[in-house]
Amino acid sequence: QVGGFAWENCGDRRDPVVLQSLSVAPDPISIPGSLRISAAVSSSKTIASPVKVVLVVEKALGDLWIQLPCIDQLGSCTYDDICTILDNLIPPGTTCPEPLLTYGIPCHCPFKAGSYSLPDSDFLLPDVELPAWMTNGKYRVRVAASSRGQELGCIKLAFSLQSQ
Repeated sequence: QVGGFAWENCGDRRDPVVLQSLSVAPDPISIPGSLRISAAVSSSKTIASPVKVVLVVEKALGDLWIQLPCIDQLGSCTYDDICTILDNLIPPGTTCPEPLLTYGIPCHCPFKAGSYSLPDSDFLLPDVELPAWMTNGKYRVRVAASSRGQELGCIKLAFSLQSQ
């Protein structure tokens, strides 16, 4: 599917965390703009700190895919513990932001085992100063999460970005 939004699980079938569904609109994603997301994810075990996340971000350059470097925590980065990052973004003890709060989706580790689903929800993408290499184009992203050497889950995304 060229330029279109697509996703797939890329982990082992025995991985505890599995993305069940994901939809994103509009396609291409517009920055700034509104992004409508719905998703469902299930986890067969409680996910506790440390949760290492490895991102591989590629951008299409003609027929080639170029891996983007990690610059200022954007791009193909490795985050040693996403739990700590969440705690920095949303101080523990404060309520989770909407729409997570409404749908009972946690925003801190540990994440209890179970199924989480987010019905169609709108998020505002602000007019952020993105580096030139992160603007218009087609992207592929691989997100792999692990804890203490055990893979938790892996997702591949493909999408297009259009900045105003």
